[in-house]
Amino acid sequence: MNQEEIWAALEIERRSLADLLGSLPVADWERPSLCEGWRVRDVAAHLALATRASVPRAMVEFIRAGGNFDRFIRDMAIRHAWLPTGEIVGQIRESATSHRRAPATKPLDPLFDVLVHAQDITVPLGIDRAMPLDVARACATHIWERGFPFYPQRRLNGLRLVATDVDWAVGEGDVVEGPVQALLLLLSGRPAAVPSLRGAGAERL
Repeated sequence: MNQEEIWAALEIERRSLADLLGSLPVADWERPSLCEGWRVRDVAAHLALATRASVPRAMVEFIRAGGNFDRFIRDMAIRHAWLPTGEIVGQIRESATSHRRAPATKPLDPLFDVLVHAQDITVPLGIDRAMPLDVARACATHIWERGFPFYPQRRLNGLRLVATDVDWAVGEGDVVEGPVQALLLLLSGRPAAVPSLRGAGAERL
């Protein structure tokens, strides 16, 4: 995907997710997400911060977290999550047309982030949210090659991942196949993807 295609897809995903979040009952905002220790509210707050985190603020928060990247991301989200739900939704909607990226991120990172975090929100709530196939494929390739912070080539060494709904495959070894949406979740360390996958390699997940 070129940069213009990325911005266009990101706008669609952010607007759609804002609509979905705006329709949720208040109780659903407090329910656990797929991210361990994160509520739906915290995931939404993280996405709202995507175009708002400055380099100075990120540095302060990183030091505050003792240099622990996961804690840094989680703590920022939880602090932002105290905002009213309507304000969080409004910030996500406002970010839809923004071309600003968080510090140290690459062009496809924001698109990957909203695709996967939308699943973190919707899967536990029993809401079906399909990813656009071409977009999911581009993000799957990106995360496979990206390394940090998921290191999929290391975690999934000895497996060949094959999408059944789009032309995409990576890795060598026992086959794990399924929808590219599920494979993208697997690449990003979400065990919730496993029931949607099959093949000789799936038994190793």
